[in-house]
Order: sequence, then structure tokens, then C-alpha cells
Amino acid sequence: MEACQKVYEILRELSISYEIVEHPPAFSTEEADNYIEGKEGVRTKTLFLCNRKKKEFFLVVMDDKKRLDIKKLGSLIGEKGLQFASEEKLMEKMAVAPGAVSIFGLLNNSARDIKVYFDKEILSDSIMTFHPNDNTKTLFLSTDDVRRFLSTIGFPLSIVEL
Repeated sequence: MEACQKVYEILRELSISYEIVEHPPAFSTEEADNYIEGKEGVRTKTLFLCNRKKKEFFLVVMDDKKRLDIKKLGSLIGEKGLQFASEEKLMEKMAVAPGAVSIFGLLNNSARDIKVYFDKEILSDSIMTFHPNDNTKTLFLSTDDVRRFLSTIGFPLSIVEL
């Protein structure tokens, strides 16, 4: 089964509508933006992080135009030594490759051991964009549906001001 099929199935089950744009593989948000230029919606950047001991995992969603101050985030969430998790941990925890990281990788996290943080600023946008576990497609979903999706699959959304 194609990686994105699981995403489409759960969105159908939840009656979540979305728009899809197919494009060549995009390995950065800047690249993906070229293919969805002119369409409404905040372009998200989704980062997979871990603590120093590599025992706690975090998914951080923010506007792709922002740069993450990792020390500030660590201070906000009470974690010292935050760092980007390895490609191996990403595959183990979310079963996605770098360049395809998004909230939809949480569908593959049966341990439910990833904490999800959204930058407060993007929650005021009505539409968000994410790859559906495949970096050749971009989905546009309402912010309310993003919240409902996360809640339904068992991942509380925490809000931080980055």
C-alpha cells in the first residue's frame, strides 16, 4: 500500500475534506512551496526532535518561513538538550523518510510516545498544508480538521509561542 493511502483512508473515515496537489519530490519546504504557489493556506514545517537521552520525542509544527530557536523551545517545554532525531529514529517512530515528515506520520506511531507542539501563530490560519507521508503530494486541510484528526488518533496538541 502506498504510504499516503493510509492517510486518505483515515481522512475519509473522519469525513475530513482536503485538496491535494501532486508534484515532483520536494525535500524542503522551499521546494514544495514552488509547486503550490498561489494557493491559500499556511505552509507548515514539521520537525521531529528528541531529548538528549533520545528517550522523549517531539513533533513541532510551525510556519515554514520561521526558523526554530531550539533552545527557546526546550525552555518552553521543559526539555534540555533538544536536538533533531536521527533518520533511523524517524523511521522507527513514524515510518517516514526525511522530507516527508508531517502530522500524518503519527498514524504509524503505535506507542503514542510523540508529543505534538504547534506554534500558536499558525493556528489562526484557516488552512494548513502537509505531506501525506509522501513528499510528492501536498494536502490542504482546515485547521479545525487538523485539530480533530490529531485528537481522534490520540495525540493531544500543545501550543507554544515560537
